[in-house]
Amino acid sequence: MLHVRPRQLLLLARLDAHRHLGRAAEAMNISQPAATKLLQQLEDSLGERLFERLARGMEPTPYGEILIRYARRVLSDFGSAREEMLALRSGLRGSLRVGSVPGAVPELLAPALVEYHRRHPQVAVSVVVETSDVMQAQLEQGDVDLVLGRLTDSHDEAKYASVPLLGESQVVVVRAAHPVFERATVTLAEMANWSWVLQPPGSPQRGRFEAAMREAGIQARLDIIETASPIAITALLENSDMAAVMPASQASHYARLGVLRTVPVDLPVRVPPICLVTRQDRALSPAAAQFRRQLLGGG
Repeated sequence: MLHVRPRQLLLLARLDAHRHLGRAAEAMNISQPAATKLLQQLEDSLGERLFERLARGMEPTPYGEILIRYARRVLSDFGSAREEMLALRSGLRGSLRVGSVPGAVPELLAPALVEYHRRHPQVAVSVVVETSDVMQAQLEQGDVDLVLGRLTDSHDEAKYASVPLLGESQVVVVRAAHPVFERATVTLAEMANWSWVLQPPGSPQRGRFEAAMREAGIQARLDIIETASPIAITALLENSDMAAVMPASQASHYARLGVLRTVPVDLPVRVPPICLVTRQDRALSPAAAQFRRQLLGGG
């Protein structure tokens, strides 16, 4: 049976962050000899070396990487429990941590959260908006309770429950006063010479956009600024003649604000629907379970 003390888990997490025993000990407010003893006792109990001692620091061994993942998960779960206890003590009713891709925010997440907050004003809600691959990693680590996004190829689908909620087309957007609207037509080949703001590699949208360009016979290397931040994308488009790709609902949201417009060109990019994704092996908190029921139409 694996016996690991909480201070040893915390030391593993600090060593992973700092890769230096002295700095990890300082972060824990203990002496370096005490930290050395904690690590040595853990390695002795496991019969495995968890870190390689290098001249300028420490690197985890494959066994250490396993224990680090375990430590992160346990500490994250403990942190969530502590947050809920503090919330309960102050009269609130737990916390809800939602991860979402940008395309889910206007039509799906924002209306759902407004209604949820109206019904459950005592729940502390936090939202992180990122690409699907980043959100998937945060769900894996326990940093969010659930995700509105897409399962990526690098993750084991058997570990997750995924329910499709929103499917829509992708469109090209530019600033409202872009000179392209003075032209009668525009083609995808012509747009290959534009400057673009695209999501980072690894996101489903980016991969499918580049695949669509190749399938259209466009081999030119695109001029790209990479970001997943909706604020950064919008600001870059407002201040230039650059173009971006986004879901139609998100484009409609910015069009209503008079900020962006959709370019009238057929974009052969089809991404999987946005899904509600949760872990199969981790029970949702009452606050998160209620939000899931609401998203699925269960009240």
